[in-house]
Amino acid sequence: MPMVSVIIPNYNHAEYLHQRIQSVLDQTWPHFEIIILDDCSTDNSKQIIEEYRYHDKVGAIIFNPVNSGSTFKQWIKGIEVCKSEFVWIAESDDWCEPTFLDNIMNGLLKDDTCVFGYCQSYIIEKINHIKWISNYPYLDGYVEGNKFIKDFMMPSQAIFNASMVVWRRSAFNKISKEFMDYKFCGDWLFWIEMSMHGNVFITGKVLNYFRRHDKDVSGKANLSGDSFLEELNLFHSLYKRKWISYKDLFTFLKHEYIAYKAIEKSLKPAKRVAISQLFSSELEHKDALVIYYMGFYSKHAVKKIFNSLIS
Repeated sequence: MPMVSVIIPNYNHAEYLHQRIQSVLDQTWPHFEIIILDDCSTDNSKQIIEEYRYHDKVGAIIFNPVNSGSTFKQWIKGIEVCKSEFVWIAESDDWCEPTFLDNIMNGLLKDDTCVFGYCQSYIIEKINHIKWISNYPYLDGYVEGNKFIKDFMMPSQAIFNASMVVWRRSAFNKISKEFMDYKFCGDWLFWIEMSMHGNVFITGKVLNYFRRHDKDVSGKANLSGDSFLEELNLFHSLYKRKWISYKDLFTFLKHEYIAYKAIEKSLKPAKRVAISQLFSSELEHKDALVIYYMGFYSKHAVKKIFNSLIS
């Protein structure tokens, strides 16, 4: 049966590493290798990783002498040494059910045109608090790539955690490496580009646990406004290249603006100006006004909703 290369990129997640690695080793799909990367952690991650150096499932361990500053650079480093056609980026602070690979690989192997497959995920806070659960209304299904982009990646993304997904390395070889230019939302572009090259398999089973905590980069990026700058730039870029329609862009901007209004006053003036300019850039005048006035009529209700998502 096909092999899967499981890439575990780590930075200062020592307290979660045992659970993460063990959840991979416990997979009922036996055909996999593990590649562990550490991006110059300052905690005791290295000692924990070394415990697995001679495990027969561990194909490589790579310690960076200097922090790369980029999760996506670590992805590339792992991909360069992996030996399999299928790849799973198993984030070091997440964990999964033992049947994760079995379910997704069986789905992928039934359709040679599938570029990736993914499951549903719990979002976990603290030790065991379930904050939210993603959903798909069928036990499983296949979606054509362009339809997947329209229906599942806009205005928000159905794939919000790399640990949910197993993908074909051959499809990765067909996409640009532009996703590496982003610090926070490069994975959004990654899945969009890959979707352009085939179908997507989705299982409705909840098999992944996505952990949110005080070291979580995405939560801090939302509160600082940095993620808004990146995401707005990304979608303007997609529109300029005609990968999405004007309607898609407008829908995304409306969705993004609601979240932005919840934190606008906490941002520095220069960042507020930069973000506001991106909201109005390329929009028709009437649509720019729609987005502007949304802030007045919904900001109080939206702030409560947004805080519940990121707290």
